Amino acid sequence: MRTSVAVYGATGHTGRFVVAELLRRGFTPIASGRDAARLESLAKEWDGLEVRPASVDDPDSLDRALAGAAAVINAAGPFAVTAGPVVEAALRAGIPYVDVAAEIEANAAMFAGYADAAREAGVPVVPAMAFYGGLGDLLVTAALGESAAADEVHVAYGLSGWHPTPGTRIAGQVSHQRRSGRRVRFTGGALEYHDNELSQQDWLFPEPLGRRPVIAEFSMADIVTVPSHLDVPEVRTYMTVTAARELADADTPAPAPSDEHGRSDQTFVVDAVVGAGGVERRAVARGQDIYAISAPLAVEAVSRLLDGRSRRTGVASAGAMFDAADFLSALAPHLTVELPA
Repeated sequence: MRTSVAVYGATGHTGRFVVAELLRRGFTPIASGRDAARLESLAKEWDGLEVRPASVDDPDSLDRALAGAAAVINAAGPFAVTAGPVVEAALRAGIPYVDVAAEIEANAAMFAGYADAAREAGVPVVPAMAFYGGLGDLLVTAALGESAAADEVHVAYGLSGWHPTPGTRIAGQVSHQRRSGRRVRFTGGALEYHDNELSQQDWLFPEPLGRRPVIAEFSMADIVTVPSHLDVPEVRTYMTVTAARELADADTPAPAPSDEHGRSDQTFVVDAVVGAGGVERRAVARGQDIYAISAPLAVEAVSRLLDGRSRRTGVASAGAMFDAADFLSALAPHLTVELPA
Protein backbone atom coordinates (compact mmCIF):
# COMPACT_ATOMS: atom_id res chain seq x y z
CA MET A 1 0.00 0.00 0.00
CA ARG A 2 1.40 3.35 -1.04
CA THR A 3 1.81 6.11 1.54
CA SER A 4 -0.39 9.20 1.07
CA VAL A 5 1.12 12.67 1.46
CA ALA A 6 -1.03 15.80 1.32
CA VAL A 7 0.31 18.75 -0.66
CA TYR A 8 -1.28 22.08 0.23
CA GLY A 9 -0.76 24.52 -2.64
CA ALA A 10 -0.46 21.66 -5.13
CA THR A 11 -1.46 23.78 -8.12
CA GLY A 12 1.25 26.38 -7.57
CA HIS A 13 4.57 26.47 -9.39
CA THR A 14 6.55 24.68 -6.68
CA GLY A 15 3.57 22.57 -5.60
CA ARG A 16 3.39 20.94 -9.02
CA PHE A 17 7.05 19.96 -8.77
CA VAL A 18 6.31 18.48 -5.32
CA VAL A 19 3.40 16.40 -6.65
CA ALA A 20 5.56 15.09 -9.50
CA GLU A 21 8.41 14.21 -7.14
CA LEU A 22 6.08 12.37 -4.75
CA LEU A 23 4.77 10.28 -7.64
CA ARG A 24 8.31 9.57 -8.82
CA ARG A 25 9.26 8.42 -5.32
CA GLY A 26 6.26 6.06 -5.03
CA PHE A 27 4.07 8.14 -2.73
CA THR A 28 0.38 8.88 -3.31
CA PRO A 29 -0.14 12.66 -3.38
CA ILE A 30 -3.33 14.24 -2.11
CA ALA A 31 -3.60 17.55 -3.91
CA SER A 32 -5.12 20.34 -1.84
CA GLY A 33 -5.57 24.09 -2.03
CA ARG A 34 -8.25 26.72 -2.09
CA ASP A 35 -9.04 26.71 -5.85
CA ALA A 36 -11.23 23.68 -6.63
CA ALA A 37 -11.26 24.35 -10.38
CA ARG A 38 -7.46 24.42 -10.60
CA LEU A 39 -7.26 21.24 -8.54
CA GLU A 40 -9.60 19.48 -10.94
CA SER A 41 -7.46 20.61 -13.88
CA LEU A 42 -4.41 19.22 -12.11
CA ALA A 43 -6.18 15.90 -11.56
CA LYS A 44 -6.74 15.60 -15.31
CA GLU A 45 -2.99 15.89 -15.91
CA TRP A 46 -2.25 13.05 -13.47
CA ASP A 47 -4.90 10.40 -13.89
CA GLY A 48 -6.25 9.24 -10.55
CA LEU A 49 -4.81 12.10 -8.49
CA GLU A 50 -7.04 12.71 -5.48
CA VAL A 51 -7.99 16.33 -4.88
CA ARG A 52 -9.37 17.88 -1.69
CA PRO A 53 -10.13 21.61 -1.77
CA ALA A 54 -9.43 23.41 1.50
CA SER A 55 -9.02 26.94 2.78
CA VAL A 56 -6.75 28.20 5.54
CA ASP A 57 -9.68 30.11 7.06
CA ASP A 58 -11.72 26.89 7.33
CA PRO A 59 -10.07 24.48 9.82
CA ASP A 60 -12.61 21.74 9.13
CA SER A 61 -11.71 21.75 5.43
CA LEU A 62 -8.03 21.44 6.30
CA ASP A 63 -8.81 18.51 8.60
CA ARG A 64 -10.65 16.79 5.75
CA ALA A 65 -7.74 17.48 3.40
CA LEU A 66 -5.27 15.82 5.76
CA ALA A 67 -7.48 12.88 6.76
CA GLY A 68 -5.61 9.62 6.17
CA ALA A 69 -2.41 11.36 5.07
CA ALA A 70 0.89 10.28 6.61
CA ALA A 71 2.39 13.77 6.26
CA VAL A 72 1.72 17.18 4.72
CA ILE A 73 3.90 19.43 2.59
CA ASN A 74 2.81 23.06 2.55
CA ALA A 75 3.80 24.70 -0.74
CA ALA A 76 1.30 27.57 -0.61
CA GLY A 77 2.54 31.06 0.02
CA PRO A 78 2.49 33.60 1.41
CA PHE A 79 3.44 31.47 4.39
CA ALA A 80 2.68 34.33 6.73
CA VAL A 81 -0.94 33.41 5.92
CA THR A 82 -0.85 29.64 5.34
CA ALA A 83 1.82 28.21 7.65
CA GLY A 84 -0.05 28.65 10.93
CA PRO A 85 -3.38 27.10 9.88
CA VAL A 86 -1.75 24.19 8.01
CA VAL A 87 0.70 23.29 10.79
CA GLU A 88 -2.16 23.45 13.30
CA ALA A 89 -4.11 21.01 11.14
CA ALA A 90 -1.05 18.74 10.99
CA LEU A 91 -0.75 18.83 14.79
CA ARG A 92 -4.45 17.95 15.13
CA ALA A 93 -3.91 15.05 12.74
CA GLY A 94 -0.68 14.01 14.47
CA ILE A 95 1.32 13.94 11.22
CA PRO A 96 4.66 15.51 10.18
CA TYR A 97 4.59 18.97 8.64
CA VAL A 98 7.10 20.25 6.07
CA ASP A 99 6.97 23.54 4.21
CA VAL A 100 9.01 25.36 1.57
CA ALA A 101 8.76 28.84 3.10
CA ALA A 102 11.45 31.34 2.19
CA GLU A 103 9.83 34.17 4.20
CA ILE A 104 12.11 35.11 7.10
CA GLU A 105 9.36 36.29 9.45
CA ALA A 106 7.10 33.31 8.71
CA ASN A 107 9.93 30.92 9.55
CA ALA A 108 10.86 32.81 12.70
CA ALA A 109 7.20 32.70 13.76
CA MET A 110 7.10 28.93 13.23
CA PHE A 111 10.04 28.37 15.57
CA ALA A 112 8.72 30.83 18.14
CA GLY A 113 5.04 29.98 17.99
CA TYR A 114 4.82 26.22 17.55
CA ALA A 115 7.84 24.72 19.31
CA ASP A 116 5.94 23.80 22.47
CA ALA A 117 2.81 22.52 20.72
CA ALA A 118 4.77 20.37 18.27
CA ARG A 119 6.97 18.93 21.01
CA GLU A 120 3.99 18.12 23.22
CA ALA A 121 2.20 16.49 20.27
CA GLY A 122 5.31 14.48 19.41
CA VAL A 123 5.08 15.72 15.82
CA PRO A 124 8.09 16.76 13.71
CA VAL A 125 7.76 20.14 12.01
CA VAL A 126 10.38 21.23 9.45
CA PRO A 127 9.97 24.76 8.07
CA ALA A 128 11.96 26.18 5.13
CA MET A 129 12.69 22.72 3.72
CA ALA A 130 13.54 24.26 0.38
CA PHE A 131 16.23 25.96 -1.67
CA TYR A 132 16.31 28.97 0.65
CA GLY A 133 16.68 28.06 4.30
CA GLY A 134 16.89 24.29 4.00
CA LEU A 135 19.69 23.73 1.50
CA GLY A 136 21.97 26.38 3.03
CA ASP A 137 21.36 24.99 6.51
CA LEU A 138 22.26 21.47 5.36
CA LEU A 139 25.45 22.71 3.69
CA VAL A 140 26.52 24.71 6.75
CA THR A 141 25.76 21.83 9.12
CA ALA A 142 27.61 19.33 6.95
CA ALA A 143 30.61 21.67 6.69
CA LEU A 144 30.82 21.88 10.48
CA GLY A 145 30.75 18.10 10.86
CA GLU A 146 30.46 17.14 14.52
CA SER A 147 30.74 20.73 15.74
CA ALA A 148 27.66 22.76 16.67
CA ALA A 149 29.37 26.16 16.89
CA ALA A 150 31.00 28.63 14.53
CA ASP A 151 32.33 32.17 14.63
CA GLU A 152 30.54 33.19 11.43
CA VAL A 153 28.57 31.71 8.55
CA HIS A 154 28.36 33.07 5.02
CA VAL A 155 26.04 31.65 2.36
CA ALA A 156 26.43 33.11 -1.13
CA TYR A 157 23.84 32.44 -3.83
CA GLY A 158 25.23 32.42 -7.33
CA LEU A 159 22.17 32.40 -9.59
CA SER A 160 22.48 32.71 -13.35
CA GLY A 161 19.32 34.81 -13.13
CA TRP A 162 16.06 34.93 -11.21
CA HIS A 163 12.68 34.88 -12.92
CA PRO A 164 10.40 34.98 -9.86
CA THR A 165 7.02 33.26 -9.70
CA PRO A 166 3.91 35.28 -8.83
CA GLY A 167 4.00 33.58 -5.42
CA THR A 168 7.53 34.84 -4.81
CA ARG A 169 6.46 38.39 -5.64
CA ILE A 170 3.44 38.23 -3.31
CA ALA A 171 5.53 36.77 -0.48
CA GLY A 172 8.08 39.54 -0.97
CA GLN A 173 5.38 42.19 -0.74
CA VAL A 174 4.04 40.64 2.48
CA SER A 175 7.51 40.56 4.02
CA HIS A 176 8.18 44.16 2.97
CA GLN A 177 4.95 45.27 4.64
CA ARG A 178 5.67 43.31 7.83
CA ARG A 179 9.07 45.00 8.09
CA SER A 180 7.68 48.45 7.27
CA GLY A 181 10.23 48.64 4.48
CA ARG A 182 13.20 47.90 6.72
CA ARG A 183 15.87 45.29 6.06
CA VAL A 184 16.80 42.43 8.34
CA ARG A 185 20.05 40.60 9.16
CA PHE A 186 21.35 38.19 11.80
CA THR A 187 24.15 39.76 13.80
CA GLY A 188 25.26 39.65 17.40
CA GLY A 189 23.26 36.47 17.86
CA ALA A 190 19.87 37.98 16.96
CA LEU A 191 17.72 39.22 14.11
CA GLU A 192 18.21 42.95 13.63
CA TYR A 193 16.05 45.30 11.58
CA HIS A 194 17.77 48.29 10.02
CA ASP A 195 17.55 50.97 7.36
CA ASN A 196 21.07 50.74 5.95
CA GLU A 197 21.48 50.87 2.19
CA LEU A 198 22.37 47.68 0.37
CA SER A 199 26.01 47.39 -0.63
CA GLN A 200 27.90 45.41 -3.25
CA GLN A 201 31.10 43.41 -3.07
CA ASP A 202 32.80 40.70 -5.09
CA TRP A 203 32.45 37.02 -4.18
CA LEU A 204 34.80 34.36 -5.54
CA PHE A 205 32.45 31.48 -6.30
CA PRO A 206 33.71 28.00 -7.15
CA GLU A 207 33.62 27.16 -10.84
CA PRO A 208 31.83 27.60 -13.14
CA LEU A 209 30.91 31.06 -11.82
CA GLY A 210 34.19 32.48 -10.54
CA ARG A 211 34.32 36.06 -9.26
CA ARG A 212 30.94 37.81 -9.36
CA PRO A 213 29.47 40.99 -7.87
CA VAL A 214 26.97 40.23 -5.12
CA ILE A 215 24.57 42.14 -2.92
CA ALA A 216 25.88 41.89 0.64
CA GLU A 217 23.41 41.09 3.42
CA PHE A 218 20.75 40.05 0.92
CA SER A 219 19.10 38.17 3.75
CA MET A 220 17.34 34.87 3.10
CA ALA A 221 15.76 32.23 5.36
CA ASP A 222 19.19 30.84 6.32
CA ILE A 223 19.45 33.63 8.90
CA VAL A 224 16.62 31.84 10.75
CA THR A 225 17.37 28.17 10.11
CA VAL A 226 21.13 28.13 10.76
CA PRO A 227 21.13 29.86 14.18
CA SER A 228 18.05 27.89 15.26
CA HIS A 229 20.38 25.00 16.16
CA LEU A 230 23.96 26.18 15.73
CA ASP A 231 25.79 28.49 18.12
CA VAL A 232 26.87 31.22 15.73
CA PRO A 233 26.67 35.01 16.26
CA GLU A 234 26.89 36.08 12.61
CA VAL A 235 24.99 34.60 9.65
CA ARG A 236 25.17 36.52 6.39
CA THR A 237 23.76 35.70 2.97
CA TYR A 238 24.61 37.17 -0.43
CA MET A 239 22.98 37.25 -3.86
CA THR A 240 24.50 37.78 -7.30
CA VAL A 241 23.67 41.27 -8.54
CA THR A 242 22.16 40.02 -11.80
CA ALA A 243 19.65 37.84 -9.98
CA ALA A 244 18.79 40.55 -7.46
CA ARG A 245 18.11 43.05 -10.23
CA GLU A 246 15.84 40.63 -12.08
CA LEU A 247 13.92 39.95 -8.87
CA ALA A 248 13.46 43.69 -8.28
CA ASP A 249 12.31 44.36 -11.87
CA ALA A 250 8.51 44.11 -12.07
CA ASP A 251 8.82 43.32 -15.79
CA THR A 252 10.92 40.18 -15.31
CA PRO A 253 8.73 37.29 -16.53
CA ALA A 254 7.96 34.16 -14.54
CA PRO A 255 10.17 31.10 -15.09
CA ALA A 256 9.55 29.14 -18.29
CA PRO A 257 10.10 25.38 -18.71
CA SER A 258 13.16 24.37 -20.72
CA ASP A 259 13.27 20.57 -20.32
CA GLU A 260 11.02 17.52 -20.06
CA HIS A 261 10.81 17.93 -16.28
CA GLY A 262 9.44 21.46 -16.52
CA ARG A 263 12.58 23.06 -15.10
CA SER A 264 13.73 26.47 -16.27
CA ASP A 265 17.24 26.94 -17.65
CA GLN A 266 18.30 28.80 -14.48
CA THR A 267 21.43 27.36 -12.85
CA PHE A 268 22.82 28.00 -9.40
CA VAL A 269 25.84 27.59 -7.16
CA VAL A 270 25.33 27.81 -3.39
CA ASP A 271 28.60 28.51 -1.60
CA ALA A 272 28.51 28.03 2.18
CA VAL A 273 31.61 29.20 4.03
CA VAL A 274 31.94 28.55 7.76
CA GLY A 275 34.60 30.09 9.99
CA ALA A 276 35.34 28.39 13.30
CA GLY A 277 38.43 28.73 15.46
CA GLY A 278 40.45 30.34 12.69
CA VAL A 279 39.66 27.50 10.26
CA GLU A 280 37.51 28.04 7.16
CA ARG A 281 35.39 25.18 5.82
CA ARG A 282 33.37 25.29 2.62
CA ALA A 283 30.43 23.28 1.26
CA VAL A 284 29.12 23.82 -2.26
CA ALA A 285 25.99 22.76 -4.14
CA ARG A 286 25.33 23.14 -7.87
CA GLY A 287 22.08 22.51 -9.70
CA GLN A 288 19.27 23.74 -11.93
CA ASP A 289 16.11 25.72 -11.09
CA ILE A 290 15.71 26.94 -7.51
CA TYR A 291 11.98 26.16 -7.51
CA ALA A 292 12.31 22.65 -8.91
CA ILE A 293 15.04 21.68 -6.44
CA SER A 294 12.73 22.47 -3.52
CA ALA A 295 10.63 19.42 -4.46
CA PRO A 296 13.28 16.72 -3.87
CA LEU A 297 14.39 18.57 -0.73
CA ALA A 298 10.86 18.51 0.73
CA VAL A 299 10.05 14.97 -0.40
CA GLU A 300 13.34 13.56 0.89
CA ALA A 301 12.52 15.19 4.23
CA VAL A 302 9.10 13.54 4.33
CA SER A 303 10.60 10.18 3.40
CA ARG A 304 13.07 10.40 6.29
CA LEU A 305 10.46 11.60 8.76
CA LEU A 306 8.24 8.65 7.90
CA ASP A 307 10.90 5.92 7.95
CA GLY A 308 12.57 7.03 11.17
CA ARG A 309 15.68 8.74 9.78
CA SER A 310 15.02 11.91 11.77
CA ARG A 311 16.57 13.06 15.01
CA ARG A 312 13.75 14.64 16.99
CA THR A 313 10.16 15.78 17.20
CA GLY A 314 9.01 19.36 17.50
CA VAL A 315 10.07 22.26 15.28
CA ALA A 316 13.56 21.89 13.81
CA SER A 317 15.43 23.04 10.73
CA ALA A 318 16.79 20.60 8.16
CA GLY A 319 20.27 20.55 9.66
CA ALA A 320 18.94 19.80 13.13
CA MET A 321 16.35 17.23 12.07
CA PHE A 322 18.52 15.12 9.73
CA ASP A 323 22.05 13.86 9.18
CA ALA A 324 23.07 16.72 6.90
CA ALA A 325 25.82 15.00 4.93
CA ASP A 326 23.74 11.86 4.37
CA PHE A 327 20.73 13.92 3.35
CA LEU A 328 22.76 15.86 0.79
CA SER A 329 24.21 12.66 -0.64
CA ALA A 330 20.67 11.39 -1.28
CA LEU A 331 20.05 14.40 -3.54
CA ALA A 332 22.77 13.33 -5.98
CA PRO A 333 20.39 12.95 -8.95
CA HIS A 334 19.37 16.59 -8.49
CA LEU A 335 22.42 18.28 -6.94
CA THR A 336 26.17 18.14 -7.22
CA VAL A 337 27.53 18.63 -3.71
CA GLU A 338 31.10 19.12 -2.50
CA LEU A 339 31.78 18.80 1.23
CA PRO A 340 35.05 19.28 3.13
CA ALA A 341 36.95 16.10 3.92
